[in-house]
Order: sequence, then structure tokens, then C-alpha cells
Amino acid sequence: MIRRSTAVVAVLAAALVAAGLARADAPPALQDKQPEPKKPPQSVEKAQEVVKQHLDKIKGSHGQIVWIDEAALAKAFPDYTFFAVRYRQFPVARQLPEGLNASNLFVVSKAGKMEHLRSDKELTAFFKAHLPAAKKEETAREAARAWLSLSQEFQQDGFYKFAIEDNATKVAAKDGGTEVTSKAVVMAGGNGEINVTLAFNDTGKLTGVSEATKIKSGPRPICQATKLLDPDLIVRRMAEQDLLYMGLAARDYLREQRAQASPELRRAIDRIWQRILDAGW
Repeated sequence: MIRRSTAVVAVLAAALVAAGLARADAPPALQDKQPEPKKPPQSVEKAQEVVKQHLDKIKGSHGQIVWIDEAALAKAFPDYTFFAVRYRQFPVARQLPEGLNASNLFVVSKAGKMEHLRSDKELTAFFKAHLPAAKKEETAREAARAWLSLSQEFQQDGFYKFAIEDNATKVAAKDGGTEVTSKAVVMAGGNGEINVTLAFNDTGKLTGVSEATKIKSGPRPICQATKLLDPDLIVRRMAEQDLLYMGLAARDYLREQRAQASPELRRAIDRIWQRILDAGW
């Protein structure tokens, strides 16, 4: 009896180990919940509530509110908090509230006054009205970085990732004042760059902004997940290539497709998601 019990225990133990290895080797399914974002300061939460209430009034609460947490902005505009409000465009665009674009800029003052910046022209007007005088070279540099951290939102569709190149930020004397140039480069979601030139007079007041944007988008979610089991090998590889290029930004799309997929397609989606995780971007 003791020998038989020992044998049963050994078999069960081996089965549990095998099951554990199988689970470890299996690619993880897409998680239902994303990691909790870093909790913003109370002042930011208060400003965000102002934006949220406005969106509720105009039936735009389905937009994603993103706090633009950039050191250059905090230095250039210490009395203001900036948010992007984005509406999903892929694979099916969400209906936009009247007066809003797919990606929008909102700024809230310490007093709780909100302003919607709809274009480079309105952003320039805001900078001219509220940017402190750039009496030092570093202040001018910060102003250029602050501009790029905001203006990139006019190009954003949820898949771009930009990087502002500090070594590309140059300050030079011109026409008795100062001129600063800088650029933001597309690091993911496509390719290209945004170049900006800010001009200041001899007292450091901003007198003009000139921006040149040349961006080409990469693949976006259309039907790639449904093609992962296509009988045509070329179609399958093209779908995989697009999803790998989109990277972590394709998470919501893949999760939605997985929820309505067959067991076999779920496994294919899990495999491509694991490859995205392994790539780390």
C-alpha cells in the first residue's frame, strides 16, 4: 500500500511539473488590464478633471486623456498643465465630437481656466502670450523643446513615438536677437521628423515660429490579425511583419481581435504578441 501510494505521488508530481513547464513555454495571452500608470500629482489630477468635464459636456468622454509630462514644458510654462486628447482611428475610426480632431491639445491654468489649441497657429499665439522672455541660451533651448513636445500631437494617431534630439537644438544670434532650431524625430510608427525655428528679439520676446513637418506613417491596424492563418504564406508573413512593426501600440487591436477569434487564431495572436514582447517596443 505504501509503495503504491508513493508511486501515485511520483506520477502526480511528474504530471504537475510537466504542466508547469507547458504553461511556462506557452506564450502569454494578452492581458485584460494594462499596468497602472504612474499616479500624477494632485494639481495635474485637478487640471485633468477640468478637461474631463468639458469632454463629458460635448459627448467626447470616449477620448483618451494623456498628461504631457515633459520637463521642458514645466520649465517654460510653470503655471500651466498640458493634455493631449486622442480619439481612436484604427482599425475603425471613432466618431469625433464636434470641434475636435483625432488628436487635440488642451491647456489648463492654475486658476482652472481651460484652452483648446487646435493648430500650430493657435499654439504660436499661446507661446507669444505666455512664454517668458528667453534672456538666456538655455531658456531658448527649453522653449524649442517645449514647442516640439506639443506640436507633435497635431501629427499623432496613437502609433507614433517621437524623440526630441537635444544635440540638434542650436542657438544662434540673428538680426539683433536670437534664433533657436530643433527637431523631433519619429522613432516608431513611421519615419520622418518635425523641424522648428523659434525667433526671439533683443529682449528675449518670441516674435515668430516656423515649422516644417515631413512624416510618413507606417502600417496601421486594418485586418492583419485575421490574416495570421491565411493559407497564402506571403499574406501571413506580411500580416506578421506589419504587426511586429506596430509593436506594443497594436495591443488593444490584438486584444479585441483575440476576443472574437477561433481557438487556433487566438494561439496565433498569442504567438505574435509574444514576439512583440520579446522585441520590447
